[in-house]
Amino acid sequence: MTRLNTVAVVLEKPEHLTLSRLELSDPGDADVVVDIEWSGISTGTERLLWFGKMPAFPGMGYPLVPGYESVGRVSAAGPLSGSTVGDRVFVPGARCFGDVRGLFGGAASRLVVPGQRVVAIDEDLGEKGVLLALAATAQHAIADGRGLPLDLIVGHGVLGRLLARLAVAAGGEPVVWETNPGRCAGAEGYRVIHPSEDARRDYRTICDVSGDPSLLDQLISRLAPGGEIVLAGFYSEPLSFSFAPAFMREARLRIAAQWQEQDLVFVKELAQSGRLSLDGLITHREMATDAAVAYRTAFGDPACLKMILDWRNCT
Repeated sequence: MTRLNTVAVVLEKPEHLTLSRLELSDPGDADVVVDIEWSGISTGTERLLWFGKMPAFPGMGYPLVPGYESVGRVSAAGPLSGSTVGDRVFVPGARCFGDVRGLFGGAASRLVVPGQRVVAIDEDLGEKGVLLALAATAQHAIADGRGLPLDLIVGHGVLGRLLARLAVAAGGEPVVWETNPGRCAGAEGYRVIHPSEDARRDYRTICDVSGDPSLLDQLISRLAPGGEIVLAGFYSEPLSFSFAPAFMREARLRIAAQWQEQDLVFVKELAQSGRLSLDGLITHREMATDAAVAYRTAFGDPACLKMILDWRNCT
């Protein structure tokens, strides 16, 4: 019997990428086969994988198939999968490549994945469906807190913009810090300023998505008493801070980890209802056959907010 196969992005080692044809695991009764249309490139975790700076993490190792932001159409569905052939779904990665690690396994033309892991989305979302993982990450950073609105967001990349849009949708008025002049445009209902232009020192909740491990002391100095800093980026270097200023403010520090299913469902419904705009966030596109170019652009071009790979003609 002929085994299912796929064309996948494989990171053989840091900064060395190939497109390889891989055999897929045989689908079971609870699995679906998804023909991928688009996948996103993460400038957080995938950037660390690309440069070989990813900290020790379960499943880490090369060669690996990256990616956890994929949208495709169900081409086969097991009787216990809960899906229907023809559904357009969001896929948060897969582990179906045999000896090649799936971390996170979404950058491929076809995937075999448990039906319970995929989420059906409206046709109208199209390629913007790849943004649901980051939107869920943003929602998790907000929802896991003490119910206080985000006052300050550090970084105006895609995650920072989604945080700000979710905060505005919830009735907040966040401020966003950005040091790159090329990333200051695109605000929707909030202000983007350079940190040097901000004199406030009474922020109740600050969410950092910059990934810069050197910012903690600066952020602590901007907190109101009892305020909270949420670390929602991914940090490859140790973080440290001066104790006395944090002590005087009785500062709180929270790490926002992996989003949960309820976060994904929440942002999907917001996006499909129009209450959360995903417009203007995908700035670059490449055919999957040009994946090497796409990855270098995603990590090297400051104008690139979100790069997606188009798999529709890659068989």
